[in-house]
Amino acid sequence: MLWKVLSTILGLALLAGASAHAAEVTLKVHHFLPTKSVTHSKFIQPWAERIEAQSQGRIEVEIYPSMQLGGKAPQLYDQVRDGVVDVAWTLPGYTPGRFPIARVFELPFMVSTAEATSQAAQAFSETWLKAEFADIHPLMFHVHARGSLHLKGLEVSSAADLAGVKIRGPNKSIGDALAALGATPVFMPVPQVPEALSKGVIAGTVLPYEVTLPLRVHELATSHTEVPGPRGLYTALFLLAMNKARYEGLPDDLKAVIDANSGLPLAKEIGRVWDEAEAPGKAAAAKRGNSFNVLSKAEVERWKAATAPVTAAWLADMRRRGLPGVDMLEDAQALVAKYSGE
Repeated sequence: MLWKVLSTILGLALLAGASAHAAEVTLKVHHFLPTKSVTHSKFIQPWAERIEAQSQGRIEVEIYPSMQLGGKAPQLYDQVRDGVVDVAWTLPGYTPGRFPIARVFELPFMVSTAEATSQAAQAFSETWLKAEFADIHPLMFHVHARGSLHLKGLEVSSAADLAGVKIRGPNKSIGDALAALGATPVFMPVPQVPEALSKGVIAGTVLPYEVTLPLRVHELATSHTEVPGPRGLYTALFLLAMNKARYEGLPDDLKAVIDANSGLPLAKEIGRVWDEAEAPGKAAAAKRGNSFNVLSKAEVERWKAATAPVTAAWLADMRRRGLPGVDMLEDAQALVAKYSGE
């Protein structure tokens, strides 16, 4: 009988020990890219592991890539707002017209490096985007590395080569810029791009090289066009968001863990990750024998002039809304210059 008692006591002790280390909070993170993407493997996964370690296991993070919890990429913002998921990584631009101020970083020729521009976007958000994103708890805003054109069956070395060509754009600002250059913009979330390219629905897409790799766009594209200079043609704004009630319901010490893995340092980290991921993506395209075109300096100036009305239209929209668009644009530009070391 004694061994049974001792066995029971030992079992209860082990159970109590396990319970002491069991997670108090489980956060479900949802995003739209596959596990092979740099965003998943070098950003979201390490971020989750840090939170688990720094909370000493009190927070457990479950990651669901490729929309595994259902829905489509443009629904991610509402999923985190409504508490369907706890955390989501998404693009505000996937819901056109909903976040007009945030579009400032998606205007033509705003982006320098992803690292610098991501810090600028985060700093800008702390002044200008609080009201626009008041129904969620923003953890961090960032951008991807400057995007290039990836084309199937044609070469582009000037705007004239884009006339009437169907090019996928991720959001309104970029779509408007493509239209200003003579292309026919086709809006779609990035997971739909490979099929659209393969079926001829589009002849090309704007993307950073990093994203072309996990989606295998480099295997469908035959040429790539780059826009050189201190500012690239475009970038897209991303958001790592947490359900507001979920964040506010955490005890203070666990909020502190989340806070320590949010904001400017995180924006800098993910920006550097995106910059460093450009080279492998471009190398994969080169290995397949794809061609590369770099716009001339004179052609870049023509593209700047052609797309300037997109910025003017955004400023006009801000005026209609009673918002200080000029101040916002100047602040965004100054922040990009600051974090670029200019």
